[in-house]
Amino acid sequence: MKTFIEVLVAELELESIGTRKMLALVPLEKGDWKPHTKSMAMKYLASHVAEIPGWIKSALESDGLDFAKTPYVPHTFQTTDELLAFFDENVAKAKEQLLQSKDEDLEGTWTMRNGEVIFMQLTKYETIRHSFGQMIHHRAQLGVYLRLLDIPIPGVYGPSADEMA
Repeated sequence: MKTFIEVLVAELELESIGTRKMLALVPLEKGDWKPHTKSMAMKYLASHVAEIPGWIKSALESDGLDFAKTPYVPHTFQTTDELLAFFDENVAKAKEQLLQSKDEDLEGTWTMRNGEVIFMQLTKYETIRHSFGQMIHHRAQLGVYLRLLDIPIPGVYGPSADEMA
């Protein structure tokens, strides 16, 4: 039977493939584009997707994140290669941290807050699973952005409609 750590490493590897395919298609000349006034600009969405694997390392190394002490600053990139390198680095660090961990390390509590305001308080295992959910969710958002810009979408869990055409 696999350990939780082994399952998480396998899931990270699988989800990273489809996420990388989507990030590779981000048109930098459309970085400020957004489908709605309430939507995030594409360059910030892409940066956010690329940083999410870094949450896994954070969940295992710390007991939380306090935006009052560490304000959020989106990662900036000038080229697609820089964006992909940032994503690849976060995936590699997450995988390395997972491989150095044991299932018992997943039991502690991890809290996301802004000073006294708690946004999320989960076990470290739940935080890592939440990170996968966020990566999948925001990757799908990015897919909608690309679709609205008429950029063919790659398959993630099988062929896309564009690949079937």
